[in-house]
Amino acid sequence: MQQLSSKPANIGSYQESDVLFLLKDLSDIQLEDSAVNRELQIQSGGHYSESLPIEYQPPKEYVDLFWKTLMEYKQKVAICVGIVAEQIYQLKGKNAILVSLARAGTPVGILIKRYLKMRYNVSLPHYSISIIRDRGIDENALHYIIDQHPNGTIQFVDGWTGKGAISMELTKACRDFAQKYRIKLDDTLAVIADPGYCTTLYGTREDFLIPSACLNSTVSGLVSRTVLNDKYIGNDDFHGAKFYRDLFPDDVSNEFIDMISCEFTFIAEEAAEIASQMSQEKIETGFLGMEDVKRIQAEFAIESTHYIKPGVGETTRVLLRRVPWKILMRDPSSPFVKHILMLAQEKGVEVIAYPNLNYLCCGLIKSVKEKQE
Repeated sequence: MQQLSSKPANIGSYQESDVLFLLKDLSDIQLEDSAVNRELQIQSGGHYSESLPIEYQPPKEYVDLFWKTLMEYKQKVAICVGIVAEQIYQLKGKNAILVSLARAGTPVGILIKRYLKMRYNVSLPHYSISIIRDRGIDENALHYIIDQHPNGTIQFVDGWTGKGAISMELTKACRDFAQKYRIKLDDTLAVIADPGYCTTLYGTREDFLIPSACLNSTVSGLVSRTVLNDKYIGNDDFHGAKFYRDLFPDDVSNEFIDMISCEFTFIAEEAAEIASQMSQEKIETGFLGMEDVKRIQAEFAIESTHYIKPGVGETTRVLLRRVPWKILMRDPSSPFVKHILMLAQEKGVEVIAYPNLNYLCCGLIKSVKEKQE
């Protein structure tokens, strides 16, 4: 077994009993840049993981909308968490180790852990680690987990699927890991919502708003996106992240977890029944989202599929931390897109009615490298 010098960083506003972040603390390093500068670097061959976006701090109306959405859909989120938690327990039982993909996966991993504690009185280990598109998974973090739990079975967890880029990255990473270290990992990704048909382990395939997608670090334990920059991350280090201590007054991470967790006793029977029915069915992955993406790419003459982000969660991210160009909307009257319409109006982004879409909406990123106006 590989010997590592890395130790888990004591970062984030979650309790250690909920999650252990296998990340290197980069809080003292200036990594943030404006969305336009970052977009220019990314589109000119740089990698998004080398810097961080400036954390968007939303106006009061937007935060109010987050709470309203959470109150309306907390039970729906709880049922979806329960369904996927039940499936994980059916498949892996008490040997499961929850490994959430930072950062959108972190609150979901905590909720699955909390559900299984409530339902089966088991306390599964839960780690949050970094995976980065085109760069792979943090192998040092995987070695740490395997070293700590030699008899455990890893279950990867994320928030939702878009077009499936992270699912495919995870499959490739697990294949590479098996070749290098002769250790086989299950690359099935457990998510709350799988509108892209990218996995067999999900709570729903409906494209709906998971309220934690509305905000950035203030609903994810005050931890930044993960960073992989050779200036700061050595060969034996975990991937990095920042702990935004200055945002403590705005942090709702634990309130979000508690509000969903309080619903678990009411939905457990229904969740178990649905999970049991799903276990009898043959569930396929068709990566249907890529059909939408390819069509949109051709129709709007978009250079790369990386600039097309389908689904409510991914469209929200485009508006929060990228340079948005247009938003395509299947149904502007859906309650799950109110916050997107609010953000689009605030940022002056065109919203186009686009009924022929598997997802509720799709965010298109602006190409900024051809011409700086």
